[in-house]
Amino acid sequence: MNKELVSDLAWGVGIVVLALASTYARKLGYIEAETVTRIVMCAIGLMVAWFGNRMPKRFVPNAVARQATRVGGWSLALSGLVYAALWVFAPPQVAVVGGSAAVILGILVTISYCLSLRSKARKARPTP
Repeated sequence: MNKELVSDLAWGVGIVVLALASTYARKLGYIEAETVTRIVMCAIGLMVAWFGNRMPKRFVPNAVARQATRVGGWSLALSGLVYAALWVFAPPQVAVVGGSAAVILGILVTISYCLSLRSKARKARPTP
């Protein structure tokens, strides 16, 4: 099996196990329901950051594509860390809005950068 696929599946299984363990701890009275939510949402934010960090490290043959993966990696890694931090420290209402906004902003930065690279490539191409 592909090494990347195994690590992707490990993240998914890890989050499910974390959610189940947190729910069990809540049922035993060790933690509150809000803590379960914060733990799971923080793990999701860390997963987004991890995938963003991994993006630029993938082999991409085209220099322009490498630029796009670098910017995408940074924007998603940072937005994932903001998302995780908000779920750890901010009130839930702020974490929902701010965390979602951070991830959406990371995605928009990536898309905008890719579109700008595409536009530059079209302008640089000689017209027949």
